[in-house]
Amino acid sequence: MEMHEFILSLLIILVSARVFAEIFSYLKMPPVLGEVFAGILIGPSILGIVEVNEIIKIIAEIGIILLLFEVGLETDLKKLQKEGTKSVIVALFGAIVPFGLGFVISYYVFNLPLIVSLFIGGTLTATSIGITVRVLKDLNKEKTSVAQIVVGAAVLDDVIGVILLVILADFALTGEVNLENTIRIIVLVAFFFATAPVLAALMSKFIHVYDRRYRRVPGFIPTIIVSLILFFAYIAHLFGAPEIIGAFAAGIALSRRFFLPFGIALKADPHFVEKLETQMRPLIFLFTPIFFVTVGLSMNLREIDFSSSTFWLLTGILLVVAIFGKVGGAYMLRGTSGLNKLIIGTSMVPRGEVGLIFAELGRSVKIFTNEIYSAVVFIVILTTLVPPFLLKYLFKLEETQKTENKD
Repeated sequence: MEMHEFILSLLIILVSARVFAEIFSYLKMPPVLGEVFAGILIGPSILGIVEVNEIIKIIAEIGIILLLFEVGLETDLKKLQKEGTKSVIVALFGAIVPFGLGFVISYYVFNLPLIVSLFIGGTLTATSIGITVRVLKDLNKEKTSVAQIVVGAAVLDDVIGVILLVILADFALTGEVNLENTIRIIVLVAFFFATAPVLAALMSKFIHVYDRRYRRVPGFIPTIIVSLILFFAYIAHLFGAPEIIGAFAAGIALSRRFFLPFGIALKADPHFVEKLETQMRPLIFLFTPIFFVTVGLSMNLREIDFSSSTFWLLTGILLVVAIFGKVGGAYMLRGTSGLNKLIIGTSMVPRGEVGLIFAELGRSVKIFTNEIYSAVVFIVILTTLVPPFLLKYLFKLEETQKTENKD
C-alpha cells in the first residue's frame, strides 16, 4: 500500500468512526456499534472503499491494548479477588461447553471432517472482551461487581483461546498436535502471571518517582507506558509464541495480563493514577475506535450465501450453541441474582475479532468451505452486534428494579 493510500484509509476510518459513534449515541444505541457499523459500511460488505491491511491491523491492535490497559487501571483488586471463583466458573463453562457442543454437532450431526469440526468448536469458544468492555464503559458500569466477574472471566478465556488456537493451528498445518509448542505457550502465560505483579510494582514505583523528581521533558508517561507494552510484547516473542498468533498472543493477551496488576499497583497514589489516565486518555480515544472499525472491516456480508438451506440450518443450530455456551456459565453461579446472571452471560457472548481470527485461519488453510466460513462469520456478526443492545436494556432494567426496591 502506498503512503497516500494509507493516509486516505486512516482518514476515512477515523472520520467514519466518529460520525457513526455520534449518530448511534444520538439514537440511544451503544456508540461502539456505530464504529463497527462504520467498518461494515466502508468495508467490503457495502462500499468497499477501505481494505484491511497489516498496517491498519497493527494500529487496531494498539487500540485494543490501550483500551484494556485502561480497564486494568480501573479494576478494583478487592472486587476482582472476591469474584475470582465466579470468573473461573464462567470462563471454563464458556470455553468447554461451546467447544464441545460445537464439535459434537458439526462432527456427528452434520458429518463434517474432524479438523473442520474442531475449528468450528474453536470459533464458538472465543470471546471478544473488547466489545463488552467498551459497552460497560459507555454505560458507566465498568466498576461494578458484575463487570469484575466479566473482566476476570474474559481474561481467563483469552488464555484458553490462545492455547486452543495454537493447538488447532499446529493440527491444521502438520496434521498433529505439537506438544512442545503448546507447553511453551502455557509456560509463557504462567510466567507472565507469576512475575507480572512483582515487575509491575517495581516499574510503577520507578515511573512515579522519576516523573515526580527527575523529569524535565513533557510526555514521559505516555512514552514509557507504550514502551512497556512493546517491551513485554517482544519478550513474549522471545519466549516462543508462534508467529501465526504473534500479535494476538503477545499484543493482546500477554500485555493485558501485565497491565492489569500494573494498574492495581499504581492505585496506591490516586493523584498519580488520575494524572496517568489524563495523559493516556487522548491516545486511547484516538486508537480504540480504529480497532472497532477494523472489526467491521473484517466482516464481509457479500461472502454469505443467504439462499442456502444448509447455511441457515448450520447457522441456526450453532448460534444456539454459541449463546447457550456463554450464558449458561453465568447460571452456574451461586449468590447472584437472575438478572445479574443474564447480564454476565450476555457480556460473554460477543465473538468479535477473536472469532474472526479463528474463522480466517480456518479459511486460509483451506479447512472451511465457503458455506461453512459464511455460517461461522454470520454467527460472529450476530453475536457481536446484538449483545450490546441487550446489555443496555438489561442494565436499565436493573436500575429500574433498584429504584422500585428503594420505594
